[in-house]
Amino acid sequence: MLTSRTFLKRTRAGAVMKVVREHYLREDIACGAAACEQCGQQPGEPRLEAQPGGAASSLCPAPHYLLPDTNVLLHQIDILEDPVITNVIVLQTVLQEVRKRSAPVYKRIRDVIANPEKHFYSFTNEHHRETYIEQEQGETANDRNDKAIRVAAKWYDEHLKKINNEETIQVILLTNDRNNKEKAVEEGLTAYTCEEYIKSLIANPDLVDRLACVSDEGKEIESGRIIFSEHLPLSKLQQGIKSGIYFQGTFRANRDNYLEATVWIHGDTEENKEIIIQGLKNLNRAVHEDLVAVELLAKDQWVAPSSVVLQDEGQNEDDDENEEEKENTLKSSVSKNMLRPSGRVVGIIKRNWRPFCGMLSKSQIKEARRHLFTPADRRIPRIRIETRQSSALEGQRIIVAIDGWPRNSRYPNGHFVKNLGTAGDKETETEVLLLEHDVPHQAFSQAVLSFLPKMPWSITEEDMKFREDLRYLCVCSVDPPGCTDIDDALHCRELENGNLEVGVHIADVSHFIRPGNALDQESAKRGTTVYLCEKRIDMVPELLSSNLCSLRSNVDRFAFSCIWEMNHNAEILKTRFTKSVINSKASLTYAEAQMRIDSSSMKDDITTSLRGLNKLAKILKKRRIDNGALTLSSPEVRFHIDSETHDPIDLQTKELKETNSMVEEFMLLANISVAKKIHEEFSEYALLRKHPAPPPSNYDILVKAAKSKNLEIKTDSAKALADTLDKAESPDFPYLNTLLRILATRCMMQAVYFCSGMDNDFHHYGLASPIYTHFTSPIRRYADIIVHRLLAVAIQADSTYPELTDKHKLADLCKNLNYRHKMAQYAQRASVAFHTQLFFKNKGVVNEEAYILFVRKNAIVVLIPKYGLEGTVFFEEKDKPKPNINYNDEVPSLTVEKTTFYTFDKVKVNIMLDASNIQHQKIRMALVEPKILGSDVPNQTTELSTNSEPEKKKKKLKK
Repeated sequence: MLTSRTFLKRTRAGAVMKVVREHYLREDIACGAAACEQCGQQPGEPRLEAQPGGAASSLCPAPHYLLPDTNVLLHQIDILEDPVITNVIVLQTVLQEVRKRSAPVYKRIRDVIANPEKHFYSFTNEHHRETYIEQEQGETANDRNDKAIRVAAKWYDEHLKKINNEETIQVILLTNDRNNKEKAVEEGLTAYTCEEYIKSLIANPDLVDRLACVSDEGKEIESGRIIFSEHLPLSKLQQGIKSGIYFQGTFRANRDNYLEATVWIHGDTEENKEIIIQGLKNLNRAVHEDLVAVELLAKDQWVAPSSVVLQDEGQNEDDDENEEEKENTLKSSVSKNMLRPSGRVVGIIKRNWRPFCGMLSKSQIKEARRHLFTPADRRIPRIRIETRQSSALEGQRIIVAIDGWPRNSRYPNGHFVKNLGTAGDKETETEVLLLEHDVPHQAFSQAVLSFLPKMPWSITEEDMKFREDLRYLCVCSVDPPGCTDIDDALHCRELENGNLEVGVHIADVSHFIRPGNALDQESAKRGTTVYLCEKRIDMVPELLSSNLCSLRSNVDRFAFSCIWEMNHNAEILKTRFTKSVINSKASLTYAEAQMRIDSSSMKDDITTSLRGLNKLAKILKKRRIDNGALTLSSPEVRFHIDSETHDPIDLQTKELKETNSMVEEFMLLANISVAKKIHEEFSEYALLRKHPAPPPSNYDILVKAAKSKNLEIKTDSAKALADTLDKAESPDFPYLNTLLRILATRCMMQAVYFCSGMDNDFHHYGLASPIYTHFTSPIRRYADIIVHRLLAVAIQADSTYPELTDKHKLADLCKNLNYRHKMAQYAQRASVAFHTQLFFKNKGVVNEEAYILFVRKNAIVVLIPKYGLEGTVFFEEKDKPKPNINYNDEVPSLTVEKTTFYTFDKVKVNIMLDASNIQHQKIRMALVEPKILGSDVPNQTTELSTNSEPEKKKKKLKK
C-alpha cells in the first residue's frame, strides 16, 4: 500500500516548492515474537522469547515485553544494556528520534539489538499498515510520535492475544512523560515510568543505582537557594554569537584548580583566543570539553591565571563562606600586567559528557544513600549519586554517568554505571587508563571478524597476476625484541651497472581491509595501535596484525614495495612503487642486526645487505641533518617485567643502536617518496603529515637555560637550531647536550595529519622536509592504510572509491586520527607512570642523581636519567613554615633561603611512593643534596599518577 506526504519547502532563492514524498506501507512486517506463527520470521533475525525470561517484576509477574519511548531510550541506556533487561521492542519511531538526538546512544542501542542474548527486536512501525499514523493538523511532531508509540503498543497487545498461548504475553509501555503515561492508561495500555518498573524487580535491587536521575526543572526551584544563573536557550546563544555579544568555544577545566577554566574561542578572533573563567558562578555548571557560550566581562573585572593549587575536597553543600574565601585567594596576589580577558559561561551549546571513572567518597551520615563520586580526572567536578551499595563500592574503581546539573546544586547529579574492580589492582587500573583516555579496547565484534580471510589462507595464482614476485630478493626485517606486528622489511643489492637497488617493503594491509566494510570502519575508529607497558591494544584483529600481514621470516607475504635505484652516494636515480609478494629471509632484532654488521667473520647475503643499508643510511642521515633536520631527545623507559607476577622488576632508559637509525632513515625516505607521488596524482586529496614551526616565544625557556650555562642557542630556523644544538657541549658536563635536546623537544608543536586540499602549509619542521606522510606502518596506523589506497590508485594497482576523493570526509578522518594518536600517547605515558609506581612500591626510598629541567616559582622540576623519570620537588608545604623563596624569571633561577638553583644543575633526590591517596598515588621526591640551610624546609613533590596528562604539564612549563 502506498501513502504520500506533502509539505511546502522554501528554496534558497526564496520560492515556495511543494514536495511530495511517497511512503510505502506493508502488511508482512513480523512482530518478532518467537511464539507467533502468523508472522513470517526471517531466519537468524533477533527474536523476542516465547516465554520471556529476565527479571521478575512485582508489578507485572506474568511474562511481558517492554516497549520504551524515546526519552527512556535516551536517558536510561545504562539500564537497558544490563543483562537483566531482555525482551524489548524498539520501535522505528523511537530509533529515528534517538538517531537525531544522540549518535552515541544510537550506536549503543544498535549494538544491543545486534546481541542475540538480549532479545531486543527492532519493529518498523512506520511502514506497518496497522501502526502507521499521519500527523494531524496543529499537532506537534513530538505529540505525533508519542501517539505512534501508543498505537504500536496497542497493536502489539491485541496481536499477542491472538497467539494460542495458555498465558498471554503483556506489553508494558515504559515512559517518563506524565502526559503520555496518562493517555496510555486511558487507552487501556499497561504503562509505568522506568523508575516504577526497575524498583519492581525484586531480585535485582542494585539495578536502581543505574537509573539516570531525570529531574523536573520546576522541582529544583522549590528545594532551596539558587547557586547558578540560568543557561540561555540555544536560539538566544546563536543570535548572541552572530552579533558578537557572546563567544563560542571549548571549555577547558584547570586540573590544578577546580575554580578556574579557560575557554578556547573558535573562529578568527585575533585578540581573544583564550578567555579565563574564574569562580564557581562564572563557571556556571560547564564541564571539561563542553562547547559553551561565554560573555566577556568588563575590563575592571578581568583576572589573572591563578598559580594556586586548589582541589575540591568539601562534602558540605552549604559551605558558601569557605567557597568565597577560596575565590578571594585566587584574586589576592596579582599584578596588573598579568590580567587576561575574563568571562562567564552564559549557556551550553553542546555537552561533552561521557561515563567517568573514579571512586566513591562515602557520606559521613550513617545509612545515607546519597554520596559524592570523585572522578579520576581532576578536571571533572565531583558527582552526586544515589546508591545502596556504598559499603561494597568503597575502595573500588567505578564508572558514573552525569544526568544533569540543577541550578541549586553545588554538584551535578549522576548515576552508578559499573564497578571496574579494586583500586590499585593492575587489571583495574589498566581498564581505567584505557577508558579515561578514550581508547577503544573492546573485543572485535563478529561483524568485524566476518571480513577476515578464511583460514587456512594462501596466495593464489589469481593474486600473482597483479603483483610482482620479489621472493627471490634477500629481504629481512629489523625490529625491537618480541615484536609480532612486523610492518616493514628492507633489502639492498648491487646492480649490474654498479648502482645499488634498495627496497622498503611494507605489509599490504589494504589488500585485506576493503573500504567501507565493518573491519575498515572499526580500524578507522581506533586509528592506531596502543602500546602499553605489558599489553598491546591492536588496531586490526590479531589474525592480520600478528599473522597474515606481519612480514615474518620464511613465509610468503603480500607487500607494497618502494624501490629505489641509488648511486653509492645515496642519491636517488629512479623510484618505483609496486604491489609485491616477498619472503623475508630473517626477522632480526636491532641488536642482532648490529652484531652482524659489526662481525668481521659474517659475509652472507643478509649481512651484506645490512651493511649496504647501514652505509647508505649514514649518508642519508648526514644529508638530512645538513638540511636542518632536528635530532631531539626524550628519555624513553623500558620495563623488565617478572614473567610470573607481571610486576616491573627493573627499569631502564632505552638504548638506541646504529641499526635503529638505519631503519628510521629508510622509513623516512619511503614516506617522503610516497608523499611526493600521492600529491602529484591527487593534489587535493592526499593525506599528508605536517609539523608546524613553533612560535618564537616557545623557545624562551631553552634559550635562557642555555644562556645560564654560557651557551647560545639560535632559533630563527630549524637549521640554526640544529647547528647550535650540535655545538652546545661542555667537556666537564657530557649530559648537558642531551638535556638541551630534551628541553628543545618540549618547545615543539604537535605533528598532525591533514588533507592537502584543505591546507597550504605542508612543511615538516622537525624533519626539514617540504612534504611528508605516513606509509610505513599500516598494521598499527590507519593513516597509512589510506595512503596505501591513494598510492595503489596512483599506480593503477587498485580502484578508487567516493570517500577517497572527498576532501571534507578526509579532513574529518584526519581530525579523528590526530585525536586518537594524541590519546594513545597520553595512555602510553600513563601506563609508564603506573608501572613506575609499581616499581617503586617495592623499593622503599631510593636515592638518585637528578638534573634540574625547569625552575618554577616554588619548585624545581628534575629529571632522573637512570629511570627517565621526571618529578617536581616543592619547597612549600601545607601547615609547615614557609621558607624564604626568591624566583628570577630572567636567568631563570630559584633561591631558597641561601641556596640558588639553576636549570641543568645536578642534585640528589630521594624517590618514594606516596600511596596515602589510593586514587591519586604518586611518586614523591625530596631534595637530599644540596642541603638547604637556615630553615626546616619541607621537601615534597608532584605526582606521576596514572591520570596525568603530560602535555598539559609541558605547556605550562613552556610558558
